[in-house]
Amino acid sequence: MNHDALYSQLLVKTPAKMVLVVLDGLGDIATRSQNYLTPLEAASTPNLDRLTEDSAQGRMIPVAPGITPGSGPGHLALFGYDPIEYQVGRGVIEALGLGIDLKAGDVAARANFCTLNEKGIVTDRRAGRIKTEICEALCAELSKKVKKIGDTEVIIRPGKEHRFVVIFRGKGLEGPLTDADPNREGLPIPVVKPTVARSAKQKKAAKLVADFYKSALPVLKAKRPANGFLMRGIAHQPAIPAFVDRYGLRAAAIAVYPMYKGLSQLVGMKKIEGPETIAQQFERYLTEHDNYDFFFIHYKYTDKHGEDGNFEGKRKAIEDLDAALPILLRKRPTVLAITGDHSTPCSMKGHSWHPQPVLLTSECSGSDKLDRFTETGANLGSLGVFEAKHLIRLMQANAKMFDKFGA
Repeated sequence: MNHDALYSQLLVKTPAKMVLVVLDGLGDIATRSQNYLTPLEAASTPNLDRLTEDSAQGRMIPVAPGITPGSGPGHLALFGYDPIEYQVGRGVIEALGLGIDLKAGDVAARANFCTLNEKGIVTDRRAGRIKTEICEALCAELSKKVKKIGDTEVIIRPGKEHRFVVIFRGKGLEGPLTDADPNREGLPIPVVKPTVARSAKQKKAAKLVADFYKSALPVLKAKRPANGFLMRGIAHQPAIPAFVDRYGLRAAAIAVYPMYKGLSQLVGMKKIEGPETIAQQFERYLTEHDNYDFFFIHYKYTDKHGEDGNFEGKRKAIEDLDAALPILLRKRPTVLAITGDHSTPCSMKGHSWHPQPVLLTSECSGSDKLDRFTETGANLGSLGVFEAKHLIRLMQANAKMFDKFGA
């Protein structure tokens, strides 16, 4: 019997309410240039500090030691799915988040507008984070000029800021493919390749991507700063067990960005639309409190500032969430977990492998007698260091959802 089967056997239905608050990219590292503080340590967080009085803390490994996760694997682990076993292309996640109904055989890619110099070298991977309305206009023009490639339909949908999605809909296609993204400035856009050398479906999909670049780049040539684009997570939709079947919990997601809506939708969570700020997200939780057992609430801005290397911005984003936290606590859940999907150190300007801090509070959590929720404090917490895929099970245990194992 595997662990999931055992958990299912021990499952006890309770009226518990559980909330998982994810500050994207929350974790950071203390460096000399930051006076050996992380943004979480530097932030003024009186509400989080009060929570720590009755909380356990620890650190979580998102995938495996030394592996830097993308947002997809990071969140799937938080949802309790082994991110190595369940690998999902970012394009699929973004497409679902934008409300696109993917069909069998569709290959989806997550795309960024970028800036290219005259030699085709990427000089800005995000095209200066163009405004969403500019992205919408560019996508509309691309959609008008590139509708089909051979017998394959091309569907282009804008996301937020510089982000958009491309779906290839035709026969005989399959992912995943390598990325058309050098993942840093100073290099050209790489040619995508099949991940399985002998896969005819992947080869066809890779050729389609190459042909799409040939058709689309001329349309953007004069559109600085967004005169190019990068594509990542080029894949088809895999089969994943539903959250409600796995945990016996009716789950809802309150997220702003399409990718995180898509991730939650992928595992069968109800996507709740409308809120734009963290205060509005917490208010919506209050409204929906009686309708669901589990709430995933996603906050993007810690990661955004971490990727920009903006220490003060990340600190301020943490303080903004802390200021809104009393709204959520008007209906304090049975179990509340606050963490990140991965670390995004400001000094590295990107995701990293460093374990992210986690705070868990319930009637059963006990107190680690720590004054604050920080990386340093979490190192001393009773939860220790564990794989993120076990967090949901710890939340269920704290909600008294498991019967005793054995005599």
